[in-house]
Amino acid sequence: MTRNKVKLAYITNDSARKATFKKRKKGLLKKMDELTTLCGVDGCAIIYSPYDEKPAVWPNTPEARHILSKFKKLPEMEQYKKMMTQEEFLTQRVAKAHDQLNKLQRQNREKEMTDVMYQCLTNSTHLENMNLIDLSDLRYVIDENLNVIKMRLNILRSKDNQDANLVQQQPEGSNMVMSHVYATHRQPNFTNMLMSNNPNYDCHTSDFGMMAPPMGCHDQKPVIHMILCNEISDTENAASK
Repeated sequence: MTRNKVKLAYITNDSARKATFKKRKKGLLKKMDELTTLCGVDGCAIIYSPYDEKPAVWPNTPEARHILSKFKKLPEMEQYKKMMTQEEFLTQRVAKAHDQLNKLQRQNREKEMTDVMYQCLTNSTHLENMNLIDLSDLRYVIDENLNVIKMRLNILRSKDNQDANLVQQQPEGSNMVMSHVYATHRQPNFTNMLMSNNPNYDCHTSDFGMMAPPMGCHDQKPVIHMILCNEISDTENAASK
């Protein structure tokens, strides 16, 4: 069972506030013991409360005085480096919450404009009903999607050029068989796919020994394009003679 999130606010009920203080005090001192033991650091805690005449000191008074004296020997800038008042702490929390809110608002706005973009493509909505702010945000979303498409096209074109250069650079007279595989399916293991008799894939061989897809099959199911460059080996030449 998940625990309910505690509301950080002053407890107005006296008995509930006293019970919470005792519980939290015990937990804080336990955490201090775990921190100093597990991490090997010096630490102390001094807790004042209206329920006790003397402050609670952990681990003990002499050890706490020793740690505080070490702290006071530090330069003043080091002492106040990470200190903050309650007001500064709350201001920091509020600023962080505002940043998170602005981030979520931007994400929601971008998703909203993305939906509007798709609706415009299907004629489900009309631009005449949108104001200047909506149109500006819609233009931003469209430009971002176009940039992604252009980057993807550049990557694919660069890959095609590299593949074409590899085919042209193959040396003549070699016994090597080069196979170049283009696949539109999403599985990375091409070998297992080619070795299996899977009816979801088509390969057709032309008269020139090249694997080519049939006409009109690109939109129906994945097709493997293979270019096989075969040369007769010395052994085969001897056998033919």
